[in-house]
Amino acid sequence: MTASPHPYIPNTDADRREMLAAAGVATAGELFADIPPEFRLAALGLPPALSELDLVREMAALSERNLVAGNGVASFLGGGAYRHFIPSTVAHVTGRAEFYTAYTPYQPEISQGTLQTMFELQSMTCELMGMDVANAGLYDGASALAEACLMACRLSGRSRIAVHSSVNPAYLAVVRTYALGPDIPVDVVDGQPLTSQHACLAVQQPAFLGHLEDVQALGETAHAAGALYIAAVDPISLGLLTPPGEYGADIAVAEGQSLGWPVNFGGPYLGLFACRDQFVRQLPGRIVGRTADLDGRPAYVLTLQTREQHIRRERATSNICTSQQLVGLAATVYLATVGKHGLRQIAEACYHKSHYAAQLISGIPGYSVDMEQPFFQEFVVRCPTAPAQVNRRLLERDIIGGLDVSDLVANGMLVCVTEMNTRGEIERLAQTLAEAGR
Repeated sequence: MTASPHPYIPNTDADRREMLAAAGVATAGELFADIPPEFRLAALGLPPALSELDLVREMAALSERNLVAGNGVASFLGGGAYRHFIPSTVAHVTGRAEFYTAYTPYQPEISQGTLQTMFELQSMTCELMGMDVANAGLYDGASALAEACLMACRLSGRSRIAVHSSVNPAYLAVVRTYALGPDIPVDVVDGQPLTSQHACLAVQQPAFLGHLEDVQALGETAHAAGALYIAAVDPISLGLLTPPGEYGADIAVAEGQSLGWPVNFGGPYLGLFACRDQFVRQLPGRIVGRTADLDGRPAYVLTLQTREQHIRRERATSNICTSQQLVGLAATVYLATVGKHGLRQIAEACYHKSHYAAQLISGIPGYSVDMEQPFFQEFVVRCPTAPAQVNRRLLERDIIGGLDVSDLVANGMLVCVTEMNTRGEIERLAQTLAEAGR
């Protein structure tokens, strides 16, 4: 075999020709013909190659341009990824080599530690959400919601998905992507009645814009139409708010990033997924169970594996390959560390601090906050000028402002306040907003 002209690419030109011939295409470009043109890039536009030393220097210079929360920099950015305190126990456990080098635990006899942490995560997810059964985790909250919608279609035999207007637009986009292959229409609803074709109603609590929905009434609406009720929740909020299992959710999902994982550029994150016991056979992913070995000692095994890697693809409930188990371990350690009382204290701190911030901002001329609508830790501020302009002023004062949601609310900024924000930071935010509005 001739050597590849590219030292980091092992395939030679002859290798590529052989693979293309086996696939029945003439060029590599033909392999991507099914991808819509709007999602393809003609070229990456990369700069000329650099030496390793020059590349390290350039990347270091780029990293110095980042404004990172902490050390005097306040952050009020949320919108799906949240900055919460992470106990030192999380890094201590996740940093152990036997965990961070582990992959899929196919061989239970050498994977008992990983399997046990997965089992504990499932148990905690069920307790947190008030549901019967949970899987070992999915990619993130968005893909978990999409999987839940497809699961509802399989269970009901219906051919449409209803997503409530409360759902994060990014989550909605992922649901539409998952539904594209099986050609399942996705309808965004807000008060409109469901039809006999709708398999589910998916609702987010708290809503993407921060306010709390009447989840009890929405669940009754879904069930009256014979549809399954799916709740996408913020797990930190469950320290204070009613869990989805108590207001009738059939399937509950969540983004687990806020449980012991830092905010970073795009992940990895963790999808939490739970449902009623009668739906377990359509649950995507995998479930770890506890049994006993030949000597009567506790033992952990993969008890349900309905994904395509383990069974015939036409029978699989999902094509998920790898769960985010290291992030799942972090969530497990986080929940075990803070406990139910600690989680409630964190949720209460988020609630009270965000309401203090909202009251201060609502009193600033030119700004408005809907104080009549209940919210948990996020709220929309209507600014006197474009939020992008306001955020530039905030950055000058080492404040990372809220998420620009002007496409949903005129001059709207989604502000998030967690237990990490001090009273001084909140008051500095209000003062800077007042200056930026003049």
